[in-house]
Amino acid sequence: MKKTRKNSKGQAIVEYIIIIVIVAVAALTVMGVFSDRIRTIIAGVATTFGAEDASSAISTSSADVLKGMSADGIDTGTGG
Repeated sequence: MKKTRKNSKGQAIVEYIIIIVIVAVAALTVMGVFSDRIRTIIAGVATTFGAEDASSAISTSSADVLKGMSADGIDTGTGG
């Protein structure tokens, strides 16, 4: 009697996609939680290397920066 093997190639692809989605969601969550701290660290490094406006960039929170962006992701300067 001959046994037929199921094609498990599709199952492996689905498993990889699920793993990628979980990692992406975790990365977005971490970035959301620590975004202000990351901005502060990057601004500190930029100030160390001589950027003049880096310290003023950390005075606004990430939520305020996102509110000030247009739909294209460009800062419109309108602040709302």
